[in-house]
Amino acid sequence: MTNRPLTSVTAALVLAFALSGCANMTNTQQRALSGGAIGAAGGAAVAAIAGGGLVTGALIGAGGGAAIGALTGK
Repeated sequence: MTNRPLTSVTAALVLAFALSGCANMTNTQQRALSGGAIGAAGGAAVAAIAGGGLVTGALIGAGGGAAIGALTGK
């Protein structure tokens, strides 16, 4: 017996709560968040290609992306 319906409902609720938290963000906060997400993906991709640690690449990319996103949001 699997709990697929419960897992799906839980995932949908978590996603809904996470996205509703973004509704009251300022432009700078939204850009910092999206910059961090894009930077994390880019950093992980570069690390995978270069043979480095994925987590390290993602953290460095997220930090840089969030900083650049926040600066462009002003």
